[in-house]
Amino acid sequence: MKRRHFFQTAAGAGAGIREPAREIPVVEEDDVIVCGGGPAGSVAAIAAARAGARTRLIESQGVIGGVWTAGLLTEFSDTRNKKGIVREVLAELEKRGGFAAGDYGTFDPEIMKHVLERMCREAGVKVRLHTLVAGAAKDSGNRLTHAVTESKSGREAWAAKCFIDASGDGDLAARAGCGFDFGHPETREFQPFSMRCVVGGIASMEGPVFTDHGQQPSTLWKEIARGGVGPSYLKSNFFVIRPGVAGLMANHAYGFVPFDAEAVTRATLEAREELHRIVAALRSLGGNWKDIWLAATGEMIGMRESRRIHGLYTVTVEDATRGARFEDAVCRATYSIDIHSGNPKRTTGIVRHGLRVKPFDIPLRSLIARDVRGLMMAGRCISGDHYAHGSYRISGNAAATGEAAGRTAALAARTRRLPHEVKFQELGLPAAGEPA
Repeated sequence: MKRRHFFQTAAGAGAGIREPAREIPVVEEDDVIVCGGGPAGSVAAIAAARAGARTRLIESQGVIGGVWTAGLLTEFSDTRNKKGIVREVLAELEKRGGFAAGDYGTFDPEIMKHVLERMCREAGVKVRLHTLVAGAAKDSGNRLTHAVTESKSGREAWAAKCFIDASGDGDLAARAGCGFDFGHPETREFQPFSMRCVVGGIASMEGPVFTDHGQQPSTLWKEIARGGVGPSYLKSNFFVIRPGVAGLMANHAYGFVPFDAEAVTRATLEAREELHRIVAALRSLGGNWKDIWLAATGEMIGMRESRRIHGLYTVTVEDATRGARFEDAVCRATYSIDIHSGNPKRTTGIVRHGLRVKPFDIPLRSLIARDVRGLMMAGRCISGDHYAHGSYRISGNAAATGEAAGRTAALAARTRRLPHEVKFQELGLPAAGEPA
């Protein structure tokens, strides 16, 4: 029988419409549901399924991998001391000829898609793509019981014993009623977005333009400016994927709110337009650039920060600068406090804050939601302050927190406990710290 929905329109422009109440079908019951299939979410789902949990991974894009794939972030960061599933991903990429190694550990994003999809399939993860988290339901005890989604299949509810928010923006947690922080603690200013792209047709990949990642402005920025375009990112750089093919990072989109769809849309359109201008500027120089072409732009624009969900512990800048150690450490972050300026009038590069990181632990408690029971976080939406987040937001740490969250959620679900009731020693996680 065909279902029809009618909407009542209130009088007056902008007054809104009223949707009649309806029952949302519960389409599935699982042990663990992971919302967001980026580096954190895909690894979390693999870990949970391997630990014996019935696991569903829900992703809004048409591919899992997030910034690694849809976002064309073609390099690994902060993976050298990471073990577990991250090492397996690296090994699979290398075996398939999709890993270029080097200082930045660049990889082929198309091969990354296949690696993650196959690892999910072999672990028994059920994947749903093209599906957006739109709501959440809790019981009388403040325990999260359902994630509500919208897709071509309509509005659906998904039940689970334990949930992991790996959406990057903390969408599920926010809709469930969790508290969160965002942006700079005083100005609320967000770091800029960046759209990545892949370019081909480069005749030679030697010289400072391919090795200089530290000058301000970078050698590549100067080359693009010589072609008549001043890129919005001062430290524009290439990441070599294959001979003649490289990932390009040359864009900053300033002043946009990451959980405002209109803002994200405008940032995406403006960023893609800028990338086309940049590649055309390089091509106009001739010589090494005469055949450069834009092979692909990201299906999603990269966001450096969004909501930071309140957890049982908040990772702080003091933890990062003193090299904090915790008994429940899920990984050790070693990356610098990498905060891109949100104000182009100040600089279009990196903020100079004078803070130096000593490798610091991320505790399991920062992955467990404070305000809602049965909910964990993984990736850049875990509980931390603005400056600590500037270090741990990197994808190597996101993947490692995903593995810890997946194992914890699976064990909690299988033993009918909540995540905070699981003892850290039960998880059998790789020891944090030393290089793998």
